[in-house]
Amino acid sequence: MAEETTNMSRVSEADKGYWAANVRMILISLVIWALVSFGFGIVLRPLLSGISVGGTDLGFWFAQQGSILVFLVLIFFYAWRMNKLDKQYGVEEE
Repeated sequence: MAEETTNMSRVSEADKGYWAANVRMILISLVIWALVSFGFGIVLRPLLSGISVGGTDLGFWFAQQGSILVFLVLIFFYAWRMNKLDKQYGVEEE
């Protein structure tokens, strides 16, 4: 009986670590995406207006294309990192 309780607490701690890492990665990704889309595209646009990218100012570029590209990079990064995290905690798909 005591052995079962010990195994249950180990699983519980592993689950907590897995979900803590997962939530941390999601929050970091959301902060990056918000900074790029809202921060660079709207709030910091006047500061970025002097920098030219592709014939337009950098703030406009972030609002129109940069935030989408960063979002796509974040999707691929999240999938790659989750695969590594799954392997680390032994919950990878077969």
